[in-house]
Amino acid sequence: MARWLHEMRWPDVEEYLREDDRIMIPLGSTEQHGRHAPLGTDSLLAIALAEDASERTGVLVAPPIWYGWSPHHMVAPGTVSVRPEVLIELLYDVIRSLSKHGFRKFVLINGHRLANLPWIQITSERAQRELKISVFIFDPLYMSLDLRKRVDFGPFGHGDDMETSHLMYKFPELVRIEEAKDYVPERVVYADPIEPKDTLCYIPSTEERMMEIRELTGDTIIGTPEKSDPSKGKVYHEHLVDRLVQLLQSIK
Repeated sequence: MARWLHEMRWPDVEEYLREDDRIMIPLGSTEQHGRHAPLGTDSLLAIALAEDASERTGVLVAPPIWYGWSPHHMVAPGTVSVRPEVLIELLYDVIRSLSKHGFRKFVLINGHRLANLPWIQITSERAQRELKISVFIFDPLYMSLDLRKRVDFGPFGHGDDMETSHLMYKFPELVRIEEAKDYVPERVVYADPIEPKDTLCYIPSTEERMMEIRELTGDTIIGTPEKSDPSKGKVYHEHLVDRLVQLLQSIK
């Protein structure tokens, strides 16, 4: 069973800290993921990774941060976008509070892909420098580069078959795959670390550009969610949990 910080009493945490100083923090977003997937996709998948790794290692999981930097996804209702400078301060205060009690090794599980990474990296550097603790950023996109060579996922996008397959494996009741619609725009240059060609550094798109996609396609995704399959999601999820467990064991 996963061990959640918010389900424990303070004496339980005190006892845990006598033996272990590791803790995971899932980070995600609340934003549109097309007509077929829930707004909480990024957060739910980060939480699922943390829970399954916790079951295997006993490492505590802190309450997730459900919001991310999502200005380009304000094109669809329900999206909540928090300014990165606010997210930096929020995450730093969470880490600072936990470090005061004795946690020394923090594994940040990023479910919101490239958009969340800049502010997570800035926070992590500051926390390590000022609090003298260790921070590790576990990003599923980067931690599955080798897997992409073996699993037939389509092009990287938003609400794509990688995310949707993962959802169909862990949260099938939340996916309406019959409403998924592929859309892969033509590109001259890429901002995709999976693309073997030269790539640009990622910058979130604009709300205006996403509105153009919505008007063109009737939806707000990029990628090939029609190719989604829970069997691919299972391979993807188990690969990531294995790698997360390896990380947790290596820092014990």
